[in-house]
Amino acid sequence: MRSTPPDPPTVSETHISWVLFTPDRAFKILKPVTMPFLDLRTREARLAAVDREFELNRRLAPDVYLGVSDIVEHGEVVDRMLVMRRLPADRRLAALVGDDRFDDHLRRVARAVAIFHADAPPVDPAPMATRDALAALWEDNLTVLGDHVGAIIDAESHARLCDLTSAFLRGRDSLFAARAADGMVRDGHGDLLAEDIFCLDDGPRIIDCLAFDDDLRIGDVLLDIAFLVMDVERLAGREAGRRLLVWYQEFSNEHHPPSLAHHYVAYRASVRAKVACLRHDQGDDLSADLARRYTAMAVDHLERARVRMVLVGGGPGVGKSVLAHGLGDRYGATVLATDEIRKDLTGTPHDEHRFAAPGEGIYDDATSDQAYDEMLREATLLLRRGESVVLDATWAAERHRSSARSAARATVSDLAEIECVLDPAIAKERIAERLSNPWSPSDATPDLVDHHAQRRDPWAEAVQVDTAMVPAAVVAAALPAVDGRGPSGPDASTAHVGDTDADPRPARGGVEPGFEARLE
Repeated sequence: MRSTPPDPPTVSETHISWVLFTPDRAFKILKPVTMPFLDLRTREARLAAVDREFELNRRLAPDVYLGVSDIVEHGEVVDRMLVMRRLPADRRLAALVGDDRFDDHLRRVARAVAIFHADAPPVDPAPMATRDALAALWEDNLTVLGDHVGAIIDAESHARLCDLTSAFLRGRDSLFAARAADGMVRDGHGDLLAEDIFCLDDGPRIIDCLAFDDDLRIGDVLLDIAFLVMDVERLAGREAGRRLLVWYQEFSNEHHPPSLAHHYVAYRASVRAKVACLRHDQGDDLSADLARRYTAMAVDHLERARVRMVLVGGGPGVGKSVLAHGLGDRYGATVLATDEIRKDLTGTPHDEHRFAAPGEGIYDDATSDQAYDEMLREATLLLRRGESVVLDATWAAERHRSSARSAARATVSDLAEIECVLDPAIAKERIAERLSNPWSPSDATPDLVDHHAQRRDPWAEAVQVDTAMVPAAVVAAALPAVDGRGPSGPDASTAHVGDTDADPRPARGGVEPGFEARLE
């Protein structure tokens, strides 16, 4: 990329600082102000804050943060300023959206952030990285947004923010503890925005970290990169934000449930929505639309962060496993199947058949109960870690379904119950064909179709899906039920492919008062 001429001298002002720009330098001076989050009224506080900002920012951009310089009057140090190399404004990441090399810049930024996080030692304990600390931060954001319901934020969006945030945090108690135990909490940047990243020919320079509050800067590395994912999505679209996160994972080897990334992006968007509301209160009329856009982004990512338990049931040969794996691929969910778990419990290889009469051998009631119990135990662990699950079983007995509902309630997970239905003659043909597959773990034989049909407990809560269609159509027919838009209860009817033309937004419920109370 061609070199650019130096920018002209200028002055920039924020709520806590002045920045004086010369052609090749920038000098930052802190204002003697007090804010809810810091107090700079004394000289000693400003001197310490400048020193701290210099120290922290040199971790990422040592050739930009050149030093500090005292301001002296009559031989006495009265203040201190940060001395920085001036960077070209047209090389900001935010200014390069739409550039042919934008993806290349994003990839290099992802690598720089991954290296930065890798160099930082894990922090444990880190009080602000706990679930309860995140809940308190959410509470602050939601309170400010709630104060602007009607004037800026619509009531439905605010209610949805409260409901979805509460559900995720309540059910994921072990997820946040595991992140800290796995070393994912580091002293990061805290305020990664595209405006503060400069894409130079020899690599990105990332400046202006959150220096004034260690508690807000130290946190999950995923929360750190989520700030930039949110900002890139705002500027360049959802797909650009997704690519940034994928590249960050590639360079960092960091792994997480997709729900956590969406939750953190939503949190960062809610912070910006709150700031936009406060700026509107100060007279910036344009901030109202920005607040609404950030709120919509937060709701969208919280919807994507929903943790789901999906029961896929039905008799032998109806295509349960095909649908279960199709839904698993669609939602990034883990598929657990009683066919495989039953053989694991009995020490039977998955590709070895153990044919038995109904209710005998490894298919007796005691072994079946054990298989369902183990499947729900594994599912509960995954749900608490933010992983959605699809549970592939006959679900013929109401007692097993009742246990699954209890597990969904205990983990505050969305529950969908789907019963696959198919003409018995077709099911028998499918089973006969499947028996020739040496890799299938199923031991079902065609004669079991009629037996299971007679022994199934009524399943009024399930949405029925006709599985005579091609697999893609069957998956499409099940989506409304999984997203919370399908029929349920005694009047549940068969779902068809055409039902996917309905409103794509999940059903929205009301919000009960007391966000914090719902975390208990």
